[in-house]
Amino acid sequence: MRSVRVPFFSIRPNFGASAAFWVLLQQVTVRGLVAVKFLAIGRILGPTAIGSVSVALLAVAVAESLSDTGLAQAVIQGRESPTRTELGAVWTTLAARGLLVALLLIAVAPFMDSQFHLGGSLALLQLAAILPLIRGVASPTYYVVARERGFQRIAGVETLTAFADCSIGLACAFAGAGAYSILIGMVAGELLKSTLTWATMTPRPPIRFAWSGIGHYIGFSRWIWASSVVNLLLNQFDKVIVAKLLGPAPLGAYQMSSKLAQMLLADAAIAFSQYLFPTFSAHHRKDAKDAARLFRIYLAVIAAGLAFLVIVLRILAQPLFLLVLGPAWMPAVPLFRIFVVSMAIGALIAVLVSYLRAVGLPKVTTQASVIQAFVLLASVPPAIHYWGVIGIAWATTVGLAASAGWMLYRIAREA
Repeated sequence: MRSVRVPFFSIRPNFGASAAFWVLLQQVTVRGLVAVKFLAIGRILGPTAIGSVSVALLAVAVAESLSDTGLAQAVIQGRESPTRTELGAVWTTLAARGLLVALLLIAVAPFMDSQFHLGGSLALLQLAAILPLIRGVASPTYYVVARERGFQRIAGVETLTAFADCSIGLACAFAGAGAYSILIGMVAGELLKSTLTWATMTPRPPIRFAWSGIGHYIGFSRWIWASSVVNLLLNQFDKVIVAKLLGPAPLGAYQMSSKLAQMLLADAAIAFSQYLFPTFSAHHRKDAKDAARLFRIYLAVIAAGLAFLVIVLRILAQPLFLLVLGPAWMPAVPLFRIFVVSMAIGALIAVLVSYLRAVGLPKVTTQASVIQAFVLLASVPPAIHYWGVIGIAWATTVGLAASAGWMLYRIAREA
């Protein structure tokens, strides 16, 4: 029988350091631990506490999106691996960004407390401010390892991080720490991750303030920044509206239904994009047609799997919520049925973005995000008026579909 060779895609198991097996193992382990943590703490604390934490994490997401340098993706996509001097400049930039974001979040904490009806949860918001600082001082060699497809090492770091986050968070929740337990676990996990990036990954960048030497990354990274700013609106706009108009408890239901759908559908594709982006990039550097063929294979397989999961999860939504979260969360079931559709589209978008960035077309993802933003801004006001929070969920879904459609059109046109 004549064999057909497809690079990086074999029916035989591959357990090398760059194999997709490690990405899949990381996905199963990390997302499983995250699911255990959020679902267990959600059942213990209820919607109001989850809503309060969501506001704190919303603030972090807003600040990090507005200050995204795009350097991580630029290091992975670039043709040449960065030197130690360049890594030092990358570290300086990311550390400075983390410090500025942390200080900004501490400064705006009183304003957010009053605007989102948190009832004096200043310490919760200030604790969340530690997260971007810890992330900023991690070693940028992590991105070099990703560039070189060292997925085994990355899986080890991410798995240990998730285990620390989950175990410490649950311990704090059972000890009565309330909403703080989620953030305490996250801070502990990020501390461990930053430590491991320095202890286990080489070459280590010099720890000194140096800003020059990374100008060649700007052309690529500026599109990543632009995309992050637009995605800020797309990913957080609905949560801001719910939190501002309805308060922590409805936000908790909205966030948990979205989070559960994300964990069951989108997280796998988003995490797998850690494998797809450098893999597509490596193929594209050698043969653009080979990269396009590999992209079509992955897209078809992932789309078929997502369609099946959406049908199953919509049917099982009510017993799933009752079993996992308890009766207090039953009002979130209709939202969950919508979000499984949204997150399936989001999973496909993760694959599309990985390919477009790998072939040097990050501007297409930014264009798609702008289209999604216009659809969202146009559809949310009437959706809120006629259907309330359900309308916001459907408006988000329509915007995602428009974004995915544009990216598919551009990929087909470039073929």
